[in-house]
Amino acid sequence: MDEAAAGGRAGRTSAAGSALEKSLRVLEAVAAPGGPHRLADVTAAAAVPKSSTFRILASLIDQGFVHQEADSRYGVGPRLRGLSALVGAGEPASIGHILGELRRATGQTVHLALHSGRTITYIRKLESEDQPFRTASRVGMRMPLHTTAIGKSILALLPAEEVRELIDVTGLPRRTPHTLTTARALHAQLAAVRARGFAVDDEENEPTIRCIGAAVLGPAGRPIGGVSVTTVTFLVSREEIEAYAPALRAAAEALAPLL
Repeated sequence: MDEAAAGGRAGRTSAAGSALEKSLRVLEAVAAPGGPHRLADVTAAAAVPKSSTFRILASLIDQGFVHQEADSRYGVGPRLRGLSALVGAGEPASIGHILGELRRATGQTVHLALHSGRTITYIRKLESEDQPFRTASRVGMRMPLHTTAIGKSILALLPAEEVRELIDVTGLPRRTPHTLTTARALHAQLAAVRARGFAVDDEENEPTIRCIGAAVLGPAGRPIGGVSVTTVTFLVSREEIEAYAPALRAAAEALAPLL
């Protein structure tokens, strides 16, 4: 390799490294305590020009590492929270331990998801060890709020104006014959969720799949995600899955300080 070629490649590597360093500093600034943060604060903390910070944030939002709030501030996104959960998975009081205990208590598949805009994103899935059937869900999959147990548990605790905006924007699309597709039906079910402390997805998102879900609250009392127990309808009745609610709610409370 001649010297010029070597120099050109080195230059490209250096530029890429510089871009990566800027992106990491922006990500660290977003994840700093006291968030979500304003663009000006992220720019100052990361020591990156405002125009570059804005472009980096746009890319991080697209990839799910950063979430932009309704007031345009920037907070931690579901993929970054998911990485945090994986890092601490081996600790005794970790997310993995809590989800494992819930799976052992119920004998069913357990999901953990985080709220991001108009969807939830699965960040953990523990399959039932005894059931021969597997669900189609996977880590990283995004799902609607109105069709899932986790999503409805989150919606039930959001301000009414945010729920109305979601309905106006998404139109509550149908995924199965059981999906709630009218605002009246959804609001009635959300009221029931608030009364009993958990939500039910009775084949509303996927045929033959029945779930219960409970919201996980953030430091300000706002739902940031949820945990669910998932079963198949031909093996577990609705009465049987609802009997798992106390263990589910206990897991959601235990997860709150870890997310």
